[in-house]
Amino acid sequence: VQLQASGGGLVQAGGSLRLSCAVSGRTFRSSAMAWFRQGPGKEREFVAGDRMSGAATHYADSVKGRFAFSRDNAKNTVYLQMSSLKPEDTAVYYCAAGSRTITSTLRQKAAYDYWGQGTQVTVSS
Repeated sequence: VQLQASGGGLVQAGGSLRLSCAVSGRTFRSSAMAWFRQGPGKEREFVAGDRMSGAATHYADSVKGRFAFSRDNAKNTVYLQMSSLKPEDTAVYYCAAGSRTITSTLRQKAAYDYWGQGTQVTVSS
């Protein structure tokens, strides 16, 4: 399984970006998919994700109402639509896939088997 993230960039506070993560492999629909981020000097943290296609989406409190996670099964791609961006959203964003992830472990880095290379998002004030 390979994950290719894209869509990062530099944006002003209040702006929007959409990240994409193309996934190779035949288990996309049944895999847990998530976005994590790692800001400067910080631990990698969960942003949004779901346990499998059609399952409920979970969000970190810090992004709830501003970010939207979605999947396109026809394209084997997950998206993260980010709106009302804040300087504290500045981070490298990673997509992740897990074949054995369950709802209770969705927010844990260790629950994911595969990671994309990361895409930088910088929000200027």
